[in-house]
Amino acid sequence: MHRDLSSLVCLALLCSSGVVLRAEPPSAGAPVAAKVPDAQSNERPEYPAPADVRAAFLKLLDRPKVDPDVKELSPPRTENGLTTEHLSIATERRADGTIERVPMLIVRPEKVVGRLPAVIALHGTGGNKEGQRGLITKLARHGIIGVAIDARYHGERAGGAHGADAYVAAITRAWRTPPGQPQEHPFYYDTCWDLWRTVDYLSTRGDVDPKRFGMIGFSMGGIETWLAASVDERIRVAVPAIGVQSLRWSVDHDRWQGRADTIRPAHEAAAHDLGEPKVNARVCRELWGKVTPGILDQYDCPSMIRLFAPRPLLIVSGEKDPNNPLDGAQLAFASAKTAYHTARADNKLVIDVAPGVGHQVTKKQNREAVEWLLRWLK
Repeated sequence: MHRDLSSLVCLALLCSSGVVLRAEPPSAGAPVAAKVPDAQSNERPEYPAPADVRAAFLKLLDRPKVDPDVKELSPPRTENGLTTEHLSIATERRADGTIERVPMLIVRPEKVVGRLPAVIALHGTGGNKEGQRGLITKLARHGIIGVAIDARYHGERAGGAHGADAYVAAITRAWRTPPGQPQEHPFYYDTCWDLWRTVDYLSTRGDVDPKRFGMIGFSMGGIETWLAASVDERIRVAVPAIGVQSLRWSVDHDRWQGRADTIRPAHEAAAHDLGEPKVNARVCRELWGKVTPGILDQYDCPSMIRLFAPRPLLIVSGEKDPNNPLDGAQLAFASAKTAYHTARADNKLVIDVAPGVGHQVTKKQNREAVEWLLRWLK
């Protein structure tokens, strides 16, 4: 009775916020899928075919691969039936000749029989892999190998800098890189490359089933999820949390502030260089267009989200999230709905917009995310 009452309350709240639940009952144990109104047609730009977008994005980020050269950063630790590994892999040779390395935590059952699914968890701006320890430990207790990495210029890759300071400095350097000079893409794109190479490494492990990968990310990690996992079909199930939006819509409608504020000093530097008295839509267009080329066009979320179909996809959002304005996010929701309906996979798409919630994931949504990963990977 309590569960039925909770469902009715959620239905009322969602309907009041403009989100309509699908009429057909979900399968047992499945989260309820939310439908959103289709955006106006003149709000949705035309994108190339999904296959062309996938090929172009992979080509844009391509660079020579290197041997992973796996290094143990600390001895494995076993406690309460789970083993934690702390290691790093090489992912590329930088322009200055140094090797880029990705530190990661891997939590797995102490005794593994056969090959298990694996899920990569991604932190937000200023966070680190340790912040995902609780999630990957929970997954490991359910028989899924949990993996968390530090994004570029975060955690052990920040050179001792605090929070997002190294990340912001790297984005500013990329913005100021002269044309024709080697340029990094630390704002999302370079971490996508690291994620693909992480999947390469995990696929070589005897305890990982290479046909059962999942990915979940939060905020910045949510954006990296819909970028990296959309084009990598080895990722069989994905959960981009509080990261689905339309960046193009945000600059077209003067709703860029939330996203820009996550790395505000980089935007202020760009404003200064452009002769603007303060950060504005032009600054965002110029900065995002250089450090993440195509992010306002064919690599924006409403385009990339199509590439997931028909793989299981759970989108987690907040109705009042300033970083991912709902009106813009609805463009991505509508695009996903169309792609999944065309693929006859409506049951593999769930959109959960928490009524009245800002830039955070609710306890219910966290439970829902774990259940979603278990449902499709176990």
